[in-house]
Amino acid sequence: MQERYIASVDLGTSKFAVAVAKVTGEDVQVIYYDETPADGIRYGGVFNPKRASVPLKKALAKAEEELGIKIMQVVVGLPRYGVRQEIAPAKIERSDPDECISQEEVDNLKQIARDEYPLDDATKEEIYGVVTQYFATDDMIQATERDVVGAPSSILEGTFKVFVGSQKPASNLDKVMNEVGVAIAQRYFLPNAVGKTVLSRQEMENGVALIEFGGGVTSLTIYQGTILRYYNAIPFGGRSITDDIKHECGFQESLAENIKLAFGACMPDRLQSMTEKVIQIDDEEDGTSQQLPVKYLSEIITCRAKEIINAMLFMIQKSGYGDRLRNGVVLTGGGANLVNLSNYIKELSGYNVRIGYPRISNLSVSGCHGIEETGAVASVAMIHWSSEDPHLNCIMTEEEAAEATAVTDAAASRSAGASLDDPEGLKGTVFGAVDQEVVSPGKRKKEKEGKPRRSLLWGRKIKDSLGNMIDSTVGNLYDTME
Repeated sequence: MQERYIASVDLGTSKFAVAVAKVTGEDVQVIYYDETPADGIRYGGVFNPKRASVPLKKALAKAEEELGIKIMQVVVGLPRYGVRQEIAPAKIERSDPDECISQEEVDNLKQIARDEYPLDDATKEEIYGVVTQYFATDDMIQATERDVVGAPSSILEGTFKVFVGSQKPASNLDKVMNEVGVAIAQRYFLPNAVGKTVLSRQEMENGVALIEFGGGVTSLTIYQGTILRYYNAIPFGGRSITDDIKHECGFQESLAENIKLAFGACMPDRLQSMTEKVIQIDDEEDGTSQQLPVKYLSEIITCRAKEIINAMLFMIQKSGYGDRLRNGVVLTGGGANLVNLSNYIKELSGYNVRIGYPRISNLSVSGCHGIEETGAVASVAMIHWSSEDPHLNCIMTEEEAAEATAVTDAAASRSAGASLDDPEGLKGTVFGAVDQEVVSPGKRKKEKEGKPRRSLLWGRKIKDSLGNMIDSTVGNLYDTME
């Protein structure tokens, strides 16, 4: 059975995470996961592509060296802050009311809702994602997709949540990858993917609020009836707590972050014997030292944590689902493991709270340190979703890369020996001149006429030699990025 590989990149405010999974049929094995400090990211979105590309290039090179592969494309997540949700209805008048509704008709209705939603300014906004709320037919209202597929009806109506975000931070993803020299295979609106990776079906059915506590953004996703009903986010997270410690104590950011990770906790009154402890920080450069009581550190952290939690609770009430969360709150993301944070949410809200780790029961993750932690939920979510695309393969092996170099060198030799009768050095070649767009066998739909492409074709911003080889020799083996 043919093997293929998935490479995911999670561009967080505090860290970049690179994960690689090997897919063989339905078997998915995570073979690499690593995190590196982030740069060029603000509020979960790229604001400086040049700066962001430097650590990302090193992170990808490290993965390539360790695995002996060449990463050609990656899957990434879209920004999570600054996203608004709107309602989009769609309707199909069916020509034969006695014919049963097909899955294709349902999929077409979803696409109609996405294509026909009127953006306020199409030059500045784009649709990040669309989530079905319910369907209606002649005989049913607020029906699920499972209910309507196979039922006869003269009409098919749907109501959808459309998530609209800014175009600039999304397009900056392309700029980062151009700098790094890889293509974007897929861009995901991650809240729904993360929800299905962290939550059980029972929780999504009965009603649950998923709080993802990231470095620069804390987001709220509410499920009820197994469907994503509400999403919102604020531009505060673990980085805000680090900044508070930094400014309040006069520390460098790296020191403030390390102290938070090692000694940080909410609710100073519940630290028991730790409240009497004092952290001593010695400055090796000038020989001075500074003392920081653990209780005071906890008070700093608790003040900011309370602001973030209250913002989440306000959003829960605003959503209209505050009284319908039978399974309470699930806390995930890199900041979820802050000591006493889950207890503090329970104290302020009255909801039952649990820590949400990525569900990896259907993955093999042996030897990948960190992939099972709350901070890796986005990476696991992207692997889950992208592994379902049978056409997606993100890498080249060392042997394939070596063969590509050999082909390129041969092409360069032919070019050097070109004559007036054969100006391009094509005589004697197997394929002759090749100059065509790579055709994607997995392409699901035609691009809209007149819509500019921001995606990459194979070879663009990749090393010239490798790009020329792909265009001229193995172009048909790879997909054009959508």
